Amino acid sequence: MKPVLVVMAAGMGSRYGGIKQIEPVGPNGEAIIDYSIFDAVRAGFSEVVFIIRKAIEDDFKKYIGSRFSDKIKVTYCFQQLESQLPNGFEIPEGREKPWGTGQAVLCARDAVKAPFVVINADDFYGSDAFMKTAEYLKGISSDSREFAMAGYPILNTLSDFGSVSRGICSVDENRFLSSIEEHLKISREGERVISRQPGEAELELRGNETVSMNFWCLTPAVFDYLEKYFNEFLHEKGQEMKSEIYLPIVLGDISAKGDCSIKVIKTESDWFGVTYKEDKPFVVENIKKLIETGEYPSPLWT
Repeated sequence: MKPVLVVMAAGMGSRYGGIKQIEPVGPNGEAIIDYSIFDAVRAGFSEVVFIIRKAIEDDFKKYIGSRFSDKIKVTYCFQQLESQLPNGFEIPEGREKPWGTGQAVLCARDAVKAPFVVINADDFYGSDAFMKTAEYLKGISSDSREFAMAGYPILNTLSDFGSVSRGICSVDENRFLSSIEEHLKISREGERVISRQPGEAELELRGNETVSMNFWCLTPAVFDYLEKYFNEFLHEKGQEMKSEIYLPIVLGDISAKGDCSIKVIKTESDWFGVTYKEDKPFVVENIKKLIETGEYPSPLWT
């Protein structure tokens, strides 16, 4: 069974100041997501499922989905504030933003029936990650609780423009995830990689530590977990105005309880993304270099 790619593209882009999912970064108007879809197509994915907001549906279909609808099956799901809410739950007055990535993936429940990869729309993950995870998922059944994630060397994910937050992974001898430790301020300083945690001494990292960049390999079995955790989350924090349920936290918790395992698939791909408008020139330059080395054609879609 060929894997499915699920793309979370419902983010409001408040820090970026626009709909960053369709922001052009390639020489012919390509967005970051175009390169992820291109990598997925050549890795053998059968379908892409976009999780978007109704408010951007027309623009997204016009400027993104129409580009490759003849190359791969394209399906749309919608994450709205009211999506997947349990019966009887009342949305607090004044709440506008949906409930986070845990809710987002749950919105794809009716559309996804095969093992799948879930990624962010505005992050570049690289062809190696798609090739390796596609090969892994081909050997996984749809009801398996053996999940996975693409693990990146931390040096391949750092910014030249300031510190970043990264989840550093501990893995066992069989390459299964043991834990993820969140480091809030990691920066490259010359040849050194430094972590400065609030209230802790400066820590110099080796640079080859494996980090999670929200590239998850899952199966439809995860939806029952997400529904359970989402309902519990709403019971505890549903009346808060900005609380969100995060996919990595759910996966980490069910893994810690022994309800699933998470294989760490190491990739040497470079990762980069757009969070602020100032990030765009860096992304554009990196895409240009990949085109020059022959990694991608230009234009991407012909």
